[in-house]
Amino acid sequence: MLFRHPKGLFTPQFLFILVVMKHLSIIVPQGNSIVDTIIGPYNMLKMANTYHQNYHGLHEPLFHIDLVGLDNTPVTYQGLFTLQPTSNISDLEKTDLIIISPISGDLEKAISANTKFVQWIKKQRIINNAELASLCKGAFLLAETGLVNGKKCATHWTAHDLFRLKYPNVNLIPESIICEDSGIYSSGGAYSILNFTLYLIERYFGRKTAIWTSKISEIAFDRISQNEFIIFKGQKEHQDQQIIIAQEYIEKNYEKKLSVEAIASKIHLNSRSFLRRFKKATSNTPLEYIQRVRIEAAKNKLESTADTVLEVMFGIGYNDDKAFRKTFKKYTGVSPKEYQMKYNRETAFAHRVS
Repeated sequence: MLFRHPKGLFTPQFLFILVVMKHLSIIVPQGNSIVDTIIGPYNMLKMANTYHQNYHGLHEPLFHIDLVGLDNTPVTYQGLFTLQPTSNISDLEKTDLIIISPISGDLEKAISANTKFVQWIKKQRIINNAELASLCKGAFLLAETGLVNGKKCATHWTAHDLFRLKYPNVNLIPESIICEDSGIYSSGGAYSILNFTLYLIERYFGRKTAIWTSKISEIAFDRISQNEFIIFKGQKEHQDQQIIIAQEYIEKNYEKKLSVEAIASKIHLNSRSFLRRFKKATSNTPLEYIQRVRIEAAKNKLESTADTVLEVMFGIGYNDDKAFRKTFKKYTGVSPKEYQMKYNRETAFAHRVS
């Protein structure tokens, strides 16, 4: 933005604002996607664009926003919902910000179907210095460009294991809803992309516009972690069968006192080899894996039983109250009691009527 008096004097009472309009591209991917994850951010960004223009008395909006397809052919999702691109990659020589919409279903097929988008994104970044923002599993298309090698990135927690295997050079931040690294942004998943869109609105339009959009949309502001929503199902997207046996042993015996030496002996490995192979296969140490299995068991009990926090703690193999609470918060972002109050209907109801 440039503030200038018609005669060149920078006097506040005679200011008007010249805005160089930027271009924002929201990708309409081929294959499977959830239509809400394209329409939701599109509508929020349009709202922010209009509010920002009106509030500041601008002649033009900050962004021209396009839904960008591989061509101008409508794309149908789930056999029900059709989106009409407003532009295509052949017509767009330059864009300033690319929102990489999520892909879903068979991710390998989805990546293959959108290879031309991957090349276009890479070109816009390298030649035009476009900023990039991936939503949910759109991170796979972002990672295909190679532009996030050595950089931080986030994606939906259900895809963490596959993402690590496919893109070992990317620094996956599994707990994050929002990642930012050198003008490349990425988000967690599902409808947390709306929180991420608020973050982008603050980044480009300012906090006032972001707060206004948050209030109008009734979407929580400044949510940054997806830990509370992660369901740990074990990281078995690897080919090391001995380590899978060790994982299954931990999952069946988590409430017992477990040691690295005892688990390693079960699969006929020495401790050093076991630790190295376990970390390589699961991205966790055996201790971290035991903790995550126990905390997932604790979450299930806190959601579905009337057990107290201490009863749950003892039932999953913890004897140290402080250690349990610290570990629980590490993996969920909240305390055991806060989690129980939020997700156990009977506990929450009893608290409301007390």
